[in-house]
Amino acid sequence: MKYKRILLKLSGESLQGEQSFGIDANRLRQYATEIKKAVQEGIQVAIVIGGGNIFRGSVGESLGIDRVQGDYMGMLATVINSMALQSTLEDMGVYTRLMSGIKMEQVCEPFIKRRAIRHLEKGRVVIFGAGLGSPYFTTDSAASLRAIEIEADVVLKGTRVDGVYSADPERDESAERFSNISFEEVYKRGLNVMDMTAFTLCKENELPIIVFDMNKAGNLVKIVRGESVGTLITMN
Repeated sequence: MKYKRILLKLSGESLQGEQSFGIDANRLRQYATEIKKAVQEGIQVAIVIGGGNIFRGSVGESLGIDRVQGDYMGMLATVINSMALQSTLEDMGVYTRLMSGIKMEQVCEPFIKRRAIRHLEKGRVVIFGAGLGSPYFTTDSAASLRAIEIEADVVLKGTRVDGVYSADPERDESAERFSNISFEEVYKRGLNVMDMTAFTLCKENELPIIVFDMNKAGNLVKIVRGESVGTLITMN
């Protein structure tokens, strides 16, 4: 295996499936199935999920909601998604732990680095909810920081596109997909991979990122087996 411990970042919107809001049961089960297969390969899996399918902090401002309040509402949305994924995984026989950046003892453990690593070593899937527990930080930033803290080998950003392109492939048919690209090249080209805080955290800690299509069955297992899927972003 190329990777022993991974941090999988999923967007909240990806859980919508074909819906305009909320959680699609089929998509949720599809993702849980892919994650279970990775666990069966002996991979230690940690997950961060966004909350945009339920509430996004930036939308709150347009409703007259204070930015900080809106961000906390968004964090709670990520916990709802995390609980849904946890329940589905447990239903499939996968042991999990849900850890939160905000204290809510009835549903989540508080995030403690050593405890998270111990759960992973015991083969449990660890889901990190509520982002970093602080406003003004995205779930991308949460994914990068948690990956560094748990000493993950790679951040896997599961999206609906199959990698990083030179331009938006949905708008520009001539857009070129990269199989490998450096952090510096992403900066120079101004490509949108993650928010800048999250991306810089990975660069400074030399933590590789793989952007791939999570909706294609088998992609996650191929990556952990070392096959070339999506776009690999590294120092060189």
